[in-house]
Amino acid sequence: MNKRQLGSSDLKISELGLGGMSLGTDVAKATSIVDEAIDLGVNYIDTADLYDQGENEEIIGKAIKSRRKDLILATKGGNRFDKGKDGWEWDPSKKHLQKAVKDSLRRLQTDYIDLYQLHGGTIDDPIDETIEAFEGLKQEGVIREYGISSIRPNVIREYLKKSSIVSIMMQYSLLDRRPEEWFDLLSKHQVSVVTRGSIAKGILSNRPLHENKSLSDKGYLSYTTSELETLQNELKERFGSDRSLIDVAFHYNLAHTPVASVIAGASSSEQVRDQIQAVQTAGLTVEEITWLKSVTKTDLYEQHR
Repeated sequence: MNKRQLGSSDLKISELGLGGMSLGTDVAKATSIVDEAIDLGVNYIDTADLYDQGENEEIIGKAIKSRRKDLILATKGGNRFDKGKDGWEWDPSKKHLQKAVKDSLRRLQTDYIDLYQLHGGTIDDPIDETIEAFEGLKQEGVIREYGISSIRPNVIREYLKKSSIVSIMMQYSLLDRRPEEWFDLLSKHQVSVVTRGSIAKGILSNRPLHENKSLSDKGYLSYTTSELETLQNELKERFGSDRSLIDVAFHYNLAHTPVASVIAGASSSEQVRDQIQAVQTAGLTVEEITWLKSVTKTDLYEQHR
């Protein structure tokens, strides 16, 4: 599988990354999914301490232990929780991050994390303190690089200005093109984007909309259900049997310069195989990208500017 450089770092990550959140808590099943992804060329695995209150990290840690050195492992911190209790609290303090990363290392059964990400963030956070925590962890050698997971423009601007982040995880797809406004600035700062939500809750797949239980009756973001049905039909008519909608969705994201990898969750080995097959097809042409932009909306973030 093709690999891309993550920001200004020396980390090379596969164009498709495996997101841990959908793995579930069946250890055998989750391990088979992780093994399948790695065997087929995925070297980038993304999780978070909050997923199943650390259990996701534990499962991934066991699954990758024998080939840790061949992988780029990413996790996230900033949400403080007590195992067994509902809910969590946002805590981007230096004290919490220093403890959280050690807990993640233990659960992941590793002595370093390749990419440690702030799992959210607001403009009211003690951003300088958070950056100090990340830089300290990097000097200590327990993390190689750090990034943030955020779609808030005011937060992104602060980290670009003050920190040495190498990546930003953002929800980005054909149906949510809001991040595109910031791509030139991110490229200027040599900061990569790793995308989540690339198939927009399954809308950008061959699953009929009426079977999509995760889709609201009101549609998706600024799209009504009627608009989504029209767009899905247009995409199928344009690409026919040559490309699946997942294929189109992944390659649309990858066609944009700052994007290093699309992160996709999987709840079965079959899903992993389908996703890998989709990302390994030829990229979209300039004409196809232009057409895709003409039939989708260019929305902007209205809040947190």
